[in-house]
Amino acid sequence: MVRVIATGTFDLLHPGHIFYLTKARELGDELYVVVARGSMIRHKPKPVIPDEQRVDVVNSLSVVDKAVPGSENDIFEPIREIKPDIIALGFDQTFDIDDLEKELRTRGLDARVVRVSESRTCPLCSTGKIIKKIFERCNEKTRHE
Repeated sequence: MVRVIATGTFDLLHPGHIFYLTKARELGDELYVVVARGSMIRHKPKPVIPDEQRVDVVNSLSVVDKAVPGSENDIFEPIREIKPDIIALGFDQTFDIDDLEKELRTRGLDARVVRVSESRTCPLCSTGKIIKKIFERCNEKTRHE
């Protein structure tokens, strides 16, 4: 049984997320998803949706076997607990595969890192684009009142 981990923020779930998780699931038999804690996100704005709600939404997806919240202290903690065979990175995740594999080995974790290089392109296939569209709609409504 091949266990795969996918990771991400999963704020305002959209088709790009579903595509990434589906591709990650195709890499093995079980898909675990580590949903990043808002407190640990430093490379983009904090999520709009609270941590536990994002975990619940991801857990509701049929492609996902189990979603768990990320660690408050160490991003490698859930990896140590889940013991994946493969870690699937999204096309836009900033991790360097070689550096990540080296750090995994240093920590005694034996997992192969694979990048899902494909992405789904659509007008609202990113959380940032969804938020921008909401602001545009709100501004349109304000102008018409």
